[in-house]
Amino acid sequence: LSLPPIKCQEACSNLALRSLLHSLNEPSCNFIDNGQSDNRGVAGFYSGEGFIMLVPIFTLKLNHKINPRMVAVGKYDGVHPCLTAATQAGKVFIHNPHARNQRLSSNRLVQSAHETDISLLNINQSVSCLAAGLLDPHQSCDSLIVGTQTNLLAYDVHNNSDLFYKEIADGANAVVLGSLGDVSCPLAIIGGNCALQGFDCRGNDLFWTVTGDNVRSLALCDFDGDGKKELLVGSEDFDIRVFKEDELVAEMTETETITAMCPMYSSRFGYALSNGTVGVYDRMSRYWRIKSKNLAMSIHAFDLNSDGVCELITGWSNGKVDARSDRTGEVIFKDNFSSSIAGVVEGDYRMDGKTQLICCSTDGEVRGYLPSSQETAGSLMDTSAEQELAESRAQASEPDGQMGVIPANTQLQTALSVTLGSETQVSHVELSISTSNDTIIRAVLIFAEGIFEGESHVVHPSVQNLTGRIRVPICPPKDVPVDLHIKAFVGYKSR
Repeated sequence: LSLPPIKCQEACSNLALRSLLHSLNEPSCNFIDNGQSDNRGVAGFYSGEGFIMLVPIFTLKLNHKINPRMVAVGKYDGVHPCLTAATQAGKVFIHNPHARNQRLSSNRLVQSAHETDISLLNINQSVSCLAAGLLDPHQSCDSLIVGTQTNLLAYDVHNNSDLFYKEIADGANAVVLGSLGDVSCPLAIIGGNCALQGFDCRGNDLFWTVTGDNVRSLALCDFDGDGKKELLVGSEDFDIRVFKEDELVAEMTETETITAMCPMYSSRFGYALSNGTVGVYDRMSRYWRIKSKNLAMSIHAFDLNSDGVCELITGWSNGKVDARSDRTGEVIFKDNFSSSIAGVVEGDYRMDGKTQLICCSTDGEVRGYLPSSQETAGSLMDTSAEQELAESRAQASEPDGQMGVIPANTQLQTALSVTLGSETQVSHVELSISTSNDTIIRAVLIFAEGIFEGESHVVHPSVQNLTGRIRVPICPPKDVPVDLHIKAFVGYKSR
């Protein structure tokens, strides 16, 4: 059996650790890794980025379902931002609360019979992708791009007319608007079945190339730092490819289909996979990744704390919205909807000069968020500090308050060995995990790509079998290097 090189290091999200701690309900235990213990406890929510809170400033309930990953905000008259989303029966709705009772000429776009601030665009086909942005460089208003499996429509919403309508042989699975490389004008770039095409505002095909598999996500990002945008392409073959116009300049392999990507700043970008993984790359180096049992329906880059650095906002299939640090992946904000998130966008929707983070659910609920004021944040931090002080005083007053605290020099020791197997046991690599003193290991979390189903494995011995050592059999399916990320839940036996 060939033994791949394996490293043990910290890489588990704090959220997963807190969830396991809560489920085990063992306040006398601590998580340790890399040879250090943490005696502060993890029951309270802590953010190394500082206390950050988003406050919902408006909530809408639209009477239209919203298709996942098909939400955009566009200024179709150059002034008023409009929420746009694909809905049922091959239609796209446009919500414009700033121009109620506007009369529409008869064409594709018709006003909703029940809502004066919603117009419906009849596509008459199942919509597969949607985007809004500046396509005509000579105009100040945005255009709406709608893709199906056979056609691409560029629409002038303000004048209720087509910019162009193209038949697309390879379909349109994803679309992005913007400038690409040295191309002189903005392009509507679509990705279909192994093909990439870019159209200008008149429908001229100015960009075309092929990629390795069916395209599922697109993004524009200054990948190499030359001041020009490169095209990021996520495909069903688990690869993220980077094109400098029609030249392939980089390629990164992931573990599942890339369902979404978003530029963050400079050469950094976020990504999401079809197995519930989200993470951040800087060029070809992955900063961090986390995996959830839920699916990431939408990701977006948004600066929560006005420090010039965007955090990664993720909308999940269970209705949760969270914001994570671009550097560590630590959760610094979260909220919940009653249904799956359909899209996360941004815009000055109240037209008060402040850009809101806008989250939409599949049931048509829309919430707009702004970072809380400094006064509110300061009050919340003071309350949190008072609670921590009260808890520490309560613990100090208990005579046995230190019974569950493990020694500060507790280390997690790991070793690898090869077992050749027998008639009753297959060949495998055995990972031995132990502590450096008389503490016991109550549970171990292991994260690794390509070894465990779901890329994670939890070992939780019964109470009768708790010791200071756990052995984990590992059967690598291929002879390739693998990183193991290990967290151990350590404490003392109950007295």
